[in-house]
Amino acid sequence: MAVSLYHLVVDAHDLNAQARFWCQVLDWKVLFEDPEEVVIGAGETAYPGMCFLPVPERKSVKNRLHIDLNPDDQAAEVERIVSLGARRIDVGQGQDATWVTLADPEGNEFCVLRSKRSLID
Repeated sequence: MAVSLYHLVVDAHDLNAQARFWCQVLDWKVLFEDPEEVVIGAGETAYPGMCFLPVPERKSVKNRLHIDLNPDDQAAEVERIVSLGARRIDVGQGQDATWVTLADPEGNEFCVLRSKRSLID
């Protein structure tokens, strides 16, 4: 089957603010922008990207799907992302969790994993 992941779509109250936040987190850039859609990515031909679409309501329940980030230095990356506008949240992960759960400026949960080189480490 010839299919690949193109981009993740995120409902957003403030498209531009969300796109700027995630560009800073991922070191990506805005690839397309208009009032109804903002697309970001590592480059014009790099996949996947993220697409932000407008919704009038704010987030109100836990995400059914979330992003996991794989940094070289978890503690440093958590602090950097928090300085960009994320906040630490508790979703019941427990004190022995090997990941840190954060929320983006609109409350979407995502995790910063401990550094790992592969899925079998």
